[in-house]
Amino acid sequence: MRRRVVITGMGAVTPIGNTLQQTWQGARAGTCGIAPITAYDTTGQKVTLAAQVKDLDIEAHIPRAEARKMARFTQLGLIAAQEAFAQSGITPDNTDMDRCGTLVSSGIGGLPVIEEEHSRGQSRGWDRVSPHFIPMSISNMAAGVIAIRLGLRGPCSCVVTACASSANALGDAFRLVRDGYADAMVCGGAESAITPLAVGGFTSMKALCQSGDPARASIPFDRERSGFVMGEGAGILVLEELSRARARGAEILGEVLGYGATCDAYHITAPAPDGEGAVRCMREALADAALEPGQIGYINAHGTSTPMNDRCETAAIRQVFGEDIPPVSSTKSMTGHLLGAAGAVEAILCVMALREGYLPPTIHYREPDPDCALDVIPNTGRALGACAALSNSLGFGGHNAALVLGKYKEV
Repeated sequence: MRRRVVITGMGAVTPIGNTLQQTWQGARAGTCGIAPITAYDTTGQKVTLAAQVKDLDIEAHIPRAEARKMARFTQLGLIAAQEAFAQSGITPDNTDMDRCGTLVSSGIGGLPVIEEEHSRGQSRGWDRVSPHFIPMSISNMAAGVIAIRLGLRGPCSCVVTACASSANALGDAFRLVRDGYADAMVCGGAESAITPLAVGGFTSMKALCQSGDPARASIPFDRERSGFVMGEGAGILVLEELSRARARGAEILGEVLGYGATCDAYHITAPAPDGEGAVRCMREALADAALEPGQIGYINAHGTSTPMNDRCETAAIRQVFGEDIPPVSSTKSMTGHLLGAAGAVEAILCVMALREGYLPPTIHYREPDPDCALDVIPNTGRALGACAALSNSLGFGGHNAALVLGKYKEV
């Protein structure tokens, strides 16, 4: 028998807020987290904007000696996980920790560490690189560190599917709890790869916006869109089997209703032009949730602000929803593209939207595109109650993930 899977904790560190509530308030207000890059000197590079996490005191959350042995993506993931876990109220006294697992993803992992240690090796000798280099740089280390810190002894894994990574992590964790392999899962994603090499690589493949104006950089579904804006951050959720959450008196924030995962099998970076893979993915998620398209009240789109993604995703949404398309927004207009952490952060925003009856906007929308003719909740959020939301994530390699989130109901 399929078990109901509810959400009992959420944590976020994003370019628009360093906690769950700060991030949600930033999303409600239409805050732009995009600004000139301060992580390094951008002189000589075409891209000078990014969406960085701001004013975060790492040592207020992680002892300095420990933090120095972690890549930044791991630090951000651990901070978000600690917030989510504290909110969940799970302890060894009320939960079997052998049945609590970890599934935290990163699309790129510790690339900044790789860059730094490569420079160190070239200048000082390869045997002088940090002894922490390997464990700091590998993508699964956020999951490992979170499991160690929180004492989670159940399944521990890391899905790496580019920009779909943390959506796949949530979906896979959902299935582990639903099908009885775990009673609770700490899941989501973390990313911090705003570096000269990463930005240069995305620039050379013409994926990034080169505008110097934060108000015209990440503009999903706008006719003038020209690429995405790199972001960093983390989003973590605690998923739990309903009866156990009820038994210990947990506050239930929302519910995971369905999950779909497909592959375009088309191209290493470009989506299938007709959105065929995304269509199948959304339909799988809806079928898994036993919902009809008309029962979805909000879609948080992948909406990267690249010309092809937004056009193809719009085509896919139209195929699935027909004439009954709900409001659609891209919160990447505010946060930039958090790559492997995007899906989890956007799922969190869906849950908050359902809880508070308020849909976050697509900010800086100015020039309508006939190929993206959707109600994108332009520039100002909207008070609108909904019982279910769909969140899309699409990654290089043709990876597609869709999550159906629900407002919790007792029955």
